[in-house]
Amino acid sequence: MEAWLETFFADLHWSLLGATIVASLYVLGKAADWLVEMAVLLSARSHIPKTIVGATVVSLGTTAPEAAVSVLAAVQGAPGLALGNAVGSVICDTGLILGIACLIAPLKLDRTIVNRQGWIQLAAGFALVAACFPWGSPGTALSLGGVMPQWMGFVFLAALAIYIFASISWARKGGDLPEELQEDHETDDATWLIVLKLLVAIAIVVVSAQILIPAIEQAALRMSIPQSVIAATLVAFGTSLPELVTAVTAARRGHGELAVGNIIGADILNVLFVSGAAAAVTPAGLNADPQFFQVLFPMMLFVLVVFRVGVIFSGEWMRRPFGYVLLVAYGLYLVAGYLFADGPVH
Repeated sequence: MEAWLETFFADLHWSLLGATIVASLYVLGKAADWLVEMAVLLSARSHIPKTIVGATVVSLGTTAPEAAVSVLAAVQGAPGLALGNAVGSVICDTGLILGIACLIAPLKLDRTIVNRQGWIQLAAGFALVAACFPWGSPGTALSLGGVMPQWMGFVFLAALAIYIFASISWARKGGDLPEELQEDHETDDATWLIVLKLLVAIAIVVVSAQILIPAIEQAALRMSIPQSVIAATLVAFGTSLPELVTAVTAARRGHGELAVGNIIGADILNVLFVSGAAAAVTPAGLNADPQFFQVLFPMMLFVLVVFRVGVIFSGEWMRRPFGYVLLVAYGLYLVAGYLFADGPVH
């Protein structure tokens, strides 16, 4: 689809290209509003905290395209791209997107849930590094890299199922939502209809994002913006656009728990779902070249640790100063990628 869109937009008149960009932005914003509204309604109706809804249902929807891209890349013989997509998305989601969301509005934290999910998030990051590490010859990690075997992909997918089931079970055992939340979001819609609307909203967000990015790329090319700049910004940024628009909309509408839950869940799913599915369809496993151990893995763990430490000291709210800290962490990742890697990284 992406290649077809690039060809289509290349032949499109400036006026129609501009109209496409404006229309895509409008639809993306409206769909994000709808997504957040339905997620909050589902939280109230099912008595499952917004953090959990964001970390499961919403995150599954927003990471599904990344899983599809990684699986396709692995099948077509580019396992490094599949793994890089997962690792880069974790860094981008936690550093860039959550940092931006914090700057827009303070994000309320359900400390019990965020601590529990946050430790799973951090553990998933370490598990991915451990799965790829060459334990038979540890000294070759920086020079030869490693491989995530196919069987480990199935282990990750099994862990994904356990994570989703456990998250919902823990939430249901936690008791009802506060009365004011239930009263503020009453609706006559059946629960199945709310879920259907939520899934439709996620689909619209994902599709409109996939249309918007190639359109903006084409507009940038027509304005003579260098291809390298486009690759390092729009392309990398575009893969995480669904998570960004969801987090920003949730923060703007005062549902910080949903924004935080979506990012934590997206990180966990990028490890268990995206890399797990890609490894499961690759008999030779996912190849992690030396660049992963030199830059990508260390920076992923660094950003996750910064987030974990920040949550510990944030109290009941993640505020603007912490947003700057996360953005600085993401900036360090970009600097490290250009200084120590062979080329630009996601």
